[in-house]
Amino acid sequence: MINEAIRLLQSHHYRITKQRRSLLEYLSGFKDQYVSITQVTEHMKELYPGMSYNTVYRNLKDFSEIGIIETKTRPSGSCVKYQCDFGNLHHHHFICQACGKVQEVELCPVMLFDDQLAGCTLTGHRFELYGLCPECTQKRKNFTDI
Repeated sequence: MINEAIRLLQSHHYRITKQRRSLLEYLSGFKDQYVSITQVTEHMKELYPGMSYNTVYRNLKDFSEIGIIETKTRPSGSCVKYQCDFGNLHHHHFICQACGKVQEVELCPVMLFDDQLAGCTLTGHRFELYGLCPECTQKRKNFTDI
């Protein structure tokens, strides 16, 4: 499950330490939802009591830059999730507002804005859809039927 991430790290000349492997193994459990950086740090400090917040944060920053994890900023703080598609690093998500489940969206809507952005140079974008996943929609429907 983490083999692609290890290959990516090696191709960017990062050493595969015991701590990095543990971090990858933990993050790989969050392929379908985001986890707070605080929670990641607490987990790593349980495994490695001497590990600092800065070490965890620096590794997460490196992982994000090379495409191993995806980051998101929420009002409660930054969070991360393991890359859901190493074969397609450019993709977008639907995020369930009830359970936090993340689903990949295959289409990229940026081409819809070409006419409105004539002469502009687009350097990046982020597109996310929010709502309720099928399970949470059903739960809500069942609850309102009572």
